[in-house]
Amino acid sequence: MRSSLASGSIFGLAYGDALGAPTEFLDMKAIRKRFGDAGPRDLTGNPALVTDDTQMGIAVALGLLDALENPPFTPDLITPMWRRRFVDWLVSPDNDRAPGGTCLRACRGLADGRPWPEATQHNSKGCGANMRVTPVGLAPGLTDEQRAGAAQLQAAMTHGHPTGLAASELTAFTVWWLREGMAPADLPEALRERARAQRTAYHEQWLGDLWSRWGVRTPEDFISYGWDECLGVLDRLDAALVFPNRDADPCDATGAGWVAEEAFGTGLLSFLLFPDDPVSAIWRGAASSGDSDSIACLAGAFAGAHLGMDAWPAEWASRIEYADVLERIGRAWD
Repeated sequence: MRSSLASGSIFGLAYGDALGAPTEFLDMKAIRKRFGDAGPRDLTGNPALVTDDTQMGIAVALGLLDALENPPFTPDLITPMWRRRFVDWLVSPDNDRAPGGTCLRACRGLADGRPWPEATQHNSKGCGANMRVTPVGLAPGLTDEQRAGAAQLQAAMTHGHPTGLAASELTAFTVWWLREGMAPADLPEALRERARAQRTAYHEQWLGDLWSRWGVRTPEDFISYGWDECLGVLDRLDAALVFPNRDADPCDATGAGWVAEEAFGTGLLSFLLFPDDPVSAIWRGAASSGDSDSIACLAGAFAGAHLGMDAWPAEWASRIEYADVLERIGRAWD
């Protein structure tokens, strides 16, 4: 019986992040040399340290918790809350985990008081856009429009590229659909239908005139570029699942994960290869040649939303860094 799905997902994000952190920037040969042929299978350290992926996921979650206590949920409500949480992350002494340059530059602009459409990095579709969006998929009570708009807004505040927005929406809906009971095997087609249906849907209430800063003629031209790139990675995912190879580097099939659509695709592939074995799902993301912490954190978020907290090794919950705040987030939404 599935239980504590929000906790399972937010802790799963952190578990994948911690498992994948030591393998980031290593190729498969180096991973095998360091961890053996099996690759990393257990968390190391007490606490097991996470990266900026979990730190910024927590920032998104805490902003959402504040906003949902003060309905109605609107972009005007959540934007300053996320700004404050992102700036808090920027200046935190714990912000020493090799964070991405895009997030740092954009958050410095936010800290200087610039409007987010000016502070964001318009040409970046790095995976920082969607590595942190899991809480938007877990938050209860949102309409589909609110969930989509919020997923895209939290991405757009640092990553202004349309593919970062579209990939973040798909990531959030994957988490939500799994939490609501969708079968993992049904995800690829559901995601494809979502991408096609939303291909020209620009959320002006949430994004303002972001589109006009990208040198295109219309908002539809802007956002469709991102959806088309996400449809491309879904094609690669479908091809990989025809003859699934659980022993192969998943980055060979769906990309190394440094950019948003590939992080989404490869994280999802890692989960779909082991839909009922969450530790193997994050192992597959961690034992990869790409952005392994981001890939594994997304795989963990998906696995936890599907299987719940009890599917993870029980002793990990007391060892993972930020366990207290992760518990608070999960408890609020379980």
